[in-house]
Amino acid sequence: MSKKSIYLIVGLIVISIVGLIILQLQLIQTGLEVNKERYDRAVQSVLKQVADEVEDTEEDEIRLTLNNGYAGGVPEAMYGELIIGDRSAGLLSAGTIRISPNSFRLRAQFASRNLEERIDRESIHKKLTKELRNAGIQDELEYGIYDTRQQRFISRNGRLLSPAGSDTSRHADLMQGDYVVSLFDNDPAIPGEIRAYSPDKNSVIYSSLYGNFAASVVFVLIILGCFVYTIYVILRQKKVSEMKTDFINNMTHEFKTPIATISLATDSIVSPRISNDPSKVQRFARIIKQENKRMNDQVEKVLQMAKLDKSRLNLNLTAVDLNAVIQSAVEYICLQVEPRGGTVITDLQADPYVVEGDLTHLSSLINNLLDNANKYSPEAPRIIVSTRNVARGVQISVTDHGLGMTREARKNIFDRFYRVHTGDRHDVKGFGLGLSYVKTITEVHNGSIEVKSEPGKGSSFIVTFPYRQPD
Repeated sequence: MSKKSIYLIVGLIVISIVGLIILQLQLIQTGLEVNKERYDRAVQSVLKQVADEVEDTEEDEIRLTLNNGYAGGVPEAMYGELIIGDRSAGLLSAGTIRISPNSFRLRAQFASRNLEERIDRESIHKKLTKELRNAGIQDELEYGIYDTRQQRFISRNGRLLSPAGSDTSRHADLMQGDYVVSLFDNDPAIPGEIRAYSPDKNSVIYSSLYGNFAASVVFVLIILGCFVYTIYVILRQKKVSEMKTDFINNMTHEFKTPIATISLATDSIVSPRISNDPSKVQRFARIIKQENKRMNDQVEKVLQMAKLDKSRLNLNLTAVDLNAVIQSAVEYICLQVEPRGGTVITDLQADPYVVEGDLTHLSSLINNLLDNANKYSPEAPRIIVSTRNVARGVQISVTDHGLGMTREARKNIFDRFYRVHTGDRHDVKGFGLGLSYVKTITEVHNGSIEVKSEPGKGSSFIVTFPYRQPD
């Protein structure tokens, strides 16, 4: 997949996620506004209902007083349409009563009382609490009874206020509250109000959408996580594809050289001038054998990695003398290092130095580390191989003073097909499988590996294997 396609996919997904987040935020904002309006309407309705009940209570009291003295003893059950007139009340017909002017004087007398005398604080508090619960409002409502004539609060939350504590300055929160309902709004001059506000209003409104908000966040995070993972996989696959292409190119180059050498040696052997000289025939035969072994080693390395990839590796576990394995590997690598004017220094301090492992694979592991140190060292390489005992087992360190690696290279050095970029140098050959093989073999032996490196200062690979358990 090209970079342009990747950028296009990333751009479209980013736009989609941003649009989804904006849409979710708008829906949540709309939900908050709807819930706020619903909450305000419910509280206002409850306050209005309580105010109406207070007025109805006074109306009942007026009717009872009229029934007992002012309405001529007419039973309450016969009250119906009230017809205003200037004569004494009398029964005109069933359900129809004529009221005398005395009833208006009685109403005026009730209306002239102080607001405190016209209401029952405790009754209002009980009714308000009950109706709020019935309306599904569980939070506490701060409210007060406000006397509009005296411009002071009579009570707050059902508690009578003293004259000193009833000043509006002490109850600014109620004066600025969201809810105001008139008391006795049928009076010519409204004598009082119920003023209220909810200190927990916002938390109540927000809490009603916590579930939706949490679900939205979870789903967006899931989508975002899938998006990030998808992009990671795409980039990873692109990188793997590039590394595989490099691997194929390197493998082709690695095989092309010995094939060309074998072809030339074969042509030389069949040449009459060479075929009649046994010494030259033997020389070219050795070249063919060496190049054939070289190709066979490369093929074997690829096949080994294929087996590791499919977890089909069978280990022949025995007691392995690591110092002896290292000495054997050093003797082999010296044949390549010394002609370049380099040296290999051994510092084998580990004792005990026996671990349980597969001799063949552990030998290949050491050879790979030494070969890697040689390949990535400049002229006259200097390689130090050391062993020592640590709490976890035997530690092997292979240090070179070569090119070194960047942080990015250190992160990927054990990835299959990965090869450190060497700038303009093209003499570093390989498939990018060696260190991946080293890491895999280390892990199947329950060991650990780490790398320390800086550009221009060389690299150090540290491998630790656990001690062999006694029988």
